[in-house]
Amino acid sequence: MDLDRLFKNFEVLQNWEDRYRFIIEMGKKIPPLDPSEKTEENRVHGCISTVHMVINVTADDPPRIHFIANSDAMIVNGLIAIMQIIYDGQTAAEIAAVDLDAIFRKLGLVGHLSPNRRNGFFAMAERLRSLSGQ
Repeated sequence: MDLDRLFKNFEVLQNWEDRYRFIIEMGKKIPPLDPSEKTEENRVHGCISTVHMVINVTADDPPRIHFIANSDAMIVNGLIAIMQIIYDGQTAAEIAAVDLDAIFRKLGLVGHLSPNRRNGFFAMAERLRSLSGQ
């Protein structure tokens, strides 16, 4: 799924209960991390839930960033799935250019996620930016 498709899916789901279910279903599809990857080094700080993120950089020119992440909370796994749609496979410059606030507003997440979940999402994005070199 790409970002445009995600926007369209959210437009179709008028009810926030349905959107939450959709986010949770997206989260169920992300692969789990290997237990060996659940280290303090891979932990994302700033999230209330436990989140681990592993980043891989390709040898392409320019290099592309791929990441996997996982949480102990279902809704957070859904937010990770959204983050993968936004960032996975991008270059460091493309990652730096993402206007995450605008995407959050367009998805309507600002008023429907707790401040802690929102801060955690932005902490994951910041970790991704910092590990990608931006």
